Amino acid sequence: MSTGSGAHSAPAPHSDHDTASDGAPPVAGRGAARRTGTFSSLRIRNYRLFATGQVVSNTGTWMQRIAQDWLVLSLTGSSGAVGITTALQFLPMLLFGLYGGVIADRFPKRKLLLVTQSAMGLTGLALAVLTLSGHIQVWHVYLVAFLLGLVTVVDNPSRQAFVSEMVGQEDLRNAVSLNSANFQSARLIGPAVAGVLITAFGSGWAFLFNGLSFLAPVIGLLMMRPAELHKVTTVPRSKGQLREGLRYVSGRPELIWPIVLVGFIGTFGFNFPIWLTAFVNQVFHAGAGTYALFNGLMAAGSLIGALLAARRAGSRLRLLVGAALLFGALEIAAALSPSFWIFAALLAPIGMAGLTINVTANSSVQMATDPLMRGRVMSLFMMVFMGGTPLGAPLVGWVTDTFGARIGFVTGGVVSAGAAAVIGLILARVGGLRLKIDLRRGRQHVTFVARGGPAQPAAPAGDGVGVPSVSSVPPAEASAPTADPAPPADSDPRRLAAAP
Repeated sequence: MSTGSGAHSAPAPHSDHDTASDGAPPVAGRGAARRTGTFSSLRIRNYRLFATGQVVSNTGTWMQRIAQDWLVLSLTGSSGAVGITTALQFLPMLLFGLYGGVIADRFPKRKLLLVTQSAMGLTGLALAVLTLSGHIQVWHVYLVAFLLGLVTVVDNPSRQAFVSEMVGQEDLRNAVSLNSANFQSARLIGPAVAGVLITAFGSGWAFLFNGLSFLAPVIGLLMMRPAELHKVTTVPRSKGQLREGLRYVSGRPELIWPIVLVGFIGTFGFNFPIWLTAFVNQVFHAGAGTYALFNGLMAAGSLIGALLAARRAGSRLRLLVGAALLFGALEIAAALSPSFWIFAALLAPIGMAGLTINVTANSSVQMATDPLMRGRVMSLFMMVFMGGTPLGAPLVGWVTDTFGARIGFVTGGVVSAGAAAVIGLILARVGGLRLKIDLRRGRQHVTFVARGGPAQPAAPAGDGVGVPSVSSVPPAEASAPTADPAPPADSDPRRLAAAP
């Protein structure tokens, strides 16, 4: 992934995409909304190093996920135990996630990532030693999963916010999409390799590879050129920073409602380790190779979704709501599928829709957030998205164990689709919009119109759900006077309804 020259890696002095050290908001120029190529972020040397290291460690991470789920199922024979493992891994995010964002805003993110990536590698090596020595017990897996979750509390917001420091605001959305493509590419490789290793040698070798794989991102971080990073002022330690972040989000519909939606979907709709192990074990009576195949199919769809997302110039909340509705419907269809191959065929589009939700919500929230608040906002985003798993995973695991794999999967799909429908209506109401259906020939058949007013502009001009579409400038930038000003991300419903 080292294509392209490093000549364009260094940001220009006083770049439009940097946060000024004196606190003045940067100017949003015309180039901020330009359409980028699918791989445009890879022209930046620091990001290429980051992406190369991440694809290696992500492959190891997926190998460990498959090995961990299958090991717990082998030790206990319970899908509920798989859910408990998943819950313990994400419980720290629920309990301490917001504090991780405060830490990410206070300290240089590159240094934080050197510490967290090294610690995550050690957790993989610990599982490898326990498994290969024959001393592994299920409580060992639970403990390591919880410790990994504690590290993730700081690693996740630091890694999410560090992307903008590497590529700047202009390429942020593209880089977020490529990160997802990177992760899903590893998801294609990792489960396949893990399935072979588990079948031939056992889970321990997958854990060992994962532990060693974190050498790649650590080396990549050490090789970066700090002078080429887009400077973001760290926030000094002070009281009330956590409350400040919560107030910041609560007053902005373009932030709070995407976070609420991904919270519902992350809690109830993304419990695939539980459902896939249950379908493999209870419905199709297959082995670890089939489990790896199912994960690979979802990864293929997710990779396609990530590459498509990388080509889009903006993040529309209408797309987020539509993808969430489709995601829930596809989960219901897969749960009720009458045959192995229909079930398998639906996993790719489920992966595509799920990835679209993740990328659209992630990039829209990041680009609508002031850089000085980004660590705290992204920690809230990740806390809600991942931290809901400790609540949802045991419940979904119990439903799956008690009523069967199909009922468990249907439950996740119904909750996801229902949340998308309700939040879509809320966003329309916040924007002062209503749905208008016109079946006459030559008319736009489905559109949103202002209550008691004319129809809103067609799709390219807005996001279709009453909140301005998030292009590539946060509120602090949008408010700066320019020759071609962008509309501010205002929380006033009247402003939202009138925004282009």
